[in-house]
Amino acid sequence: MKTSTSKIRFQKVNLATIILLFILILAGGVVRSTGSGMGCPDWPKCFGRYIPPTSSSELPKDYKQKYVAGRLAKNQRFAKTLDVFGYSDLARRIREDKSILVPEEFNAAKTWTEYINRLIGAASGLFLLATAVLAFSYRSESKLIPVLSIFNVILVGFQAWLGSIVVSTNLVAWVVTLHMLLALAIIGISIITYHLARVYGRPKLNVNQVTHVVTLFALLISTVQIAFGSEVREKIDAVAGHFQGGYRDDWITNAGVIFTQHRDIAILVLVINVALYALIRRTFSRHSLQQQIMSFVFLMLMLQMVTGILLSYWALPPFAQAAHVLLATLVFSAQFYLMLNLYRSVKGGGNS
Repeated sequence: MKTSTSKIRFQKVNLATIILLFILILAGGVVRSTGSGMGCPDWPKCFGRYIPPTSSSELPKDYKQKYVAGRLAKNQRFAKTLDVFGYSDLARRIREDKSILVPEEFNAAKTWTEYINRLIGAASGLFLLATAVLAFSYRSESKLIPVLSIFNVILVGFQAWLGSIVVSTNLVAWVVTLHMLLALAIIGISIITYHLARVYGRPKLNVNQVTHVVTLFALLISTVQIAFGSEVREKIDAVAGHFQGGYRDDWITNAGVIFTQHRDIAILVLVINVALYALIRRTFSRHSLQQQIMSFVFLMLMLQMVTGILLSYWALPPFAQAAHVLLATLVFSAQFYLMLNLYRSVKGGGNS
């Protein structure tokens, strides 16, 4: 069956969107690890400009007071939202948080790091919007593709707002974790729409239920591990704030038991993926897409272990933090794509 030009265009744009989302995850990791979140204190402009400044001399004398006031107003609005949903105690703590009143010194490197992150985010949003428009070429074959594509555009808008809350507040630890889990959901939905478009009309595979269960378990464990990683990041940020950015070698020691739990879950992630690889190898041929995906998963896991060692013994270098987050996302995405290809495969059956 010949694929129309509009459908081919949808698949290409959808794939480009997925790649951009991975780049955005990396950029976000760099912003987080370098403390550049407030590099641009306003939105959508940066210091009131479309092209950010390179020197504090380009800014008005009262820029600190102006943007502290803006941050305070944003937090007050968020506190009202929390009141509506019954989180009155947290809302009170946000209102009483004096740390947000401390103005940040202008730092050109942090400003441009955050600005580049925003540019990548804007490009990702535009590609998601283009994907949603092009998804209607599949409306007669699968209504799920356009519905999910539109939902993803809405979700990324909420994610952008949540990201601004992450950098604006200091007290809401769970928002960072939710922000990361939403990023996984956005990537997951993009992978689903891409997969559905690629496998339309292909037959279902006859795969042992044990393989399905183990794949789902591996995916869930990876998600838990990523959530724990976000909690570790929050704890490290709190420790770093306590030491005022100094004594970096002591940050992990003072992070507490959550760092040990994160490391222990990493061992479980490796074990379950070894078991999954054995099942995939027994079920599918050597050159099947499923085995290729598992090989990719193991490569990402090995690289993630390397970055984990660097984080543990090299005092949390920022580049390793960003890479660690990206690799975890790639593992999750590959496992998710594998799970989809156990039902219908892009390359046909592929069974041994």
